[in-house]
Amino acid sequence: MERISGRHVPESAAPAAAKTGTPDGVPTVRLFGVRIARLDMEQCAAHLARAVESGKPHQVVTVNPIMLMAGLENPAYLKILKEAEFVVPDGAGAVWAARFIGHPVPERVPGIDLMHRLLAIGEERGWRAFLLGADPRTIRTAWERLRLRYPKMNFVGYHHGYFGEEQDRDVIALVREARPDLLFVGRSAATQEPWIYKYKHELGVPVMMGVGGSFDVIAGNVGRAPAWMQRAGLEWLYRLAREPRRWRRMLALPKFVVTVVRHRRTAGGDRW
Repeated sequence: MERISGRHVPESAAPAAAKTGTPDGVPTVRLFGVRIARLDMEQCAAHLARAVESGKPHQVVTVNPIMLMAGLENPAYLKILKEAEFVVPDGAGAVWAARFIGHPVPERVPGIDLMHRLLAIGEERGWRAFLLGADPRTIRTAWERLRLRYPKMNFVGYHHGYFGEEQDRDVIALVREARPDLLFVGRSAATQEPWIYKYKHELGVPVMMGVGGSFDVIAGNVGRAPAWMQRAGLEWLYRLAREPRRWRRMLALPKFVVTVVRHRRTAGGDRW
């Protein structure tokens, strides 16, 4: 990976306006070039409902500090985050950073909660959903549980996430044949967003959203943090306590804080 360089992290510059917007009028705060929606959960769901109705492909990124740091270390990954049609602040660190640079977002929008909200809306509107990711047993269990929770939703297919480039064409064909309105993708952090970005126009799904480990949670393999820890922005600590092997990944969190503090004046600028 390419490390943070002077090109990506300007040491000195005039304060930049972080408050921006998307071409379709969504108010955003720009953080290291990534446009994060300044909308609450219901507003995000309403925006994506309009995206479904438009029929045009939309990549939805549920961004967190680990992803942003990966972007700062890898320009190709940062480009994917910057060019996503819709980005929501999943991690508490992203919410903190937006507030720290002076353009707060209304609230954290966890990807798993946004997914559930879209499925609830989809029940009412007759949408179709496809699940892609996790291991074969987990995705099957998640599929079954979601069908029970949303009996009026049209779940039109599922496929595990353990496939390589040689199987991409088959997976794309499977999704296209199912004609979903919603495609939820739960793969590794290094694969998920790049895969959606690479194939979003071929897939042609109105809303394609990376959901990380959400299928493991839905299948009951992993528990979510208590509500009070979620509200306090400590869900990361709960996951680390339950899965100590994640400690290396979590090292990105203090690095993110230091980077935001160090570049407070330029984090929202257009030099990234």
